Amino acid sequence: MSETIVNRRVIQWFPGHMAKTLRLMETEIRNVDCVLQILDARIPQSSLNPEIERITSGKPHLYVLNKADLADPDITRQWLQYFKTAGAGCLPMDSKQKGKAGAVRGPITQELSALMERRRRKGMVGARIRVMVVGIPNVGKSTFINSFAGTTRAKAANKPGVTRGKQWITVDNFDLMDMPGVLWKKFDSLETATNLAFIGSIKDDILDIEELACGLLSSVRQIYPEKLLARYKLGEEALQLSPYELLQAIGAKRGMLISGGEVDTERAAKMLVGEFRASKWGRISLERPPERALVPQEEWEEDEDAPQDDR
Repeated sequence: MSETIVNRRVIQWFPGHMAKTLRLMETEIRNVDCVLQILDARIPQSSLNPEIERITSGKPHLYVLNKADLADPDITRQWLQYFKTAGAGCLPMDSKQKGKAGAVRGPITQELSALMERRRRKGMVGARIRVMVVGIPNVGKSTFINSFAGTTRAKAANKPGVTRGKQWITVDNFDLMDMPGVLWKKFDSLETATNLAFIGSIKDDILDIEELACGLLSSVRQIYPEKLLARYKLGEEALQLSPYELLQAIGAKRGMLISGGEVDTERAAKMLVGEFRASKWGRISLERPPERALVPQEEWEEDEDAPQDDR
């Protein structure tokens, strides 16, 4: 089971449908031409599911840094260079802007150029391109697909677990297989686990919201202290407080008081996490590219055993 740790407390969340999804991916990967993996631009490394990478490694791959409008643009440019250095197709995206997701159509075709040429030689110009769309929960896959299609084709919501089974969606000459969001069974990094909790990839109702808020405050004040102070109209002395004291100070500033003048820290925590996810603190990236580069992608060759119906 996935172990999410917030302020040293371990939380396990790997529901049965996620295990089923991984098995489904292993079955269906032979039926698609390429993989489009949606990452969260604020945490590209943490949202890169190693199980998905393993299952899809034999197919042409395109990464989409979704929610780039919420991320620090300078850091996003560094991530694009990081993927490019490894020979991986990658582009930033704000899927909520109508028509923006259509920008991936060109890169998908480019990524599949060898297959397209083989089809052309066989007189199969216009054959449909089958794309498996994958990612972790709440990363914006369904919103991306709806933007790509120009209409509502997939269920979308700002919470994990909405898509529960594969959905084939036809858009022009593309067949998109929308897979449910899936995590992995065990996180190797405390940072990865907390980052996933911050962006809402793990259901909030199994988390302690005050611990989550304190962890978020601890992370953000190290990298964007000025944004935190400006948002909640705090002086620099607030940066010396413990995360819980800082949460109390923010709650007091917002007038979130209960009887006796105490701060309603639960209410303050819900407000704080919600404002972070809505990007009201400004454009924030929680991860920078690691110094060690990705392993360069191998030259992809068409699977001779894959279905040949439209090749």
